[in-house]
Amino acid sequence: MPTGGTTGHSHEHSAAVEEAAIWFADQKEPPRPAVPVLRDRFGLSTLEATEALAMAQRFRIVRKAFA
Repeated sequence: MPTGGTTGHSHEHSAAVEEAAIWFADQKEPPRPAVPVLRDRFGLSTLEATEALAMAQRFRIVRKAFA
């Protein structure tokens, strides 16, 4: 699997994290516990799932600011 830049993360992983973040941000009542759900649903690692949760929170903030 090719990695991008010096981060060691592949583009595919970044896309999966973003997809999970968008999905999670779109949930009216997000599932709990969130990390296991994102790991199972999107095949993410624990670190990637937590990155997706942080990204989802940023998406929600931006949506509120520009709604």
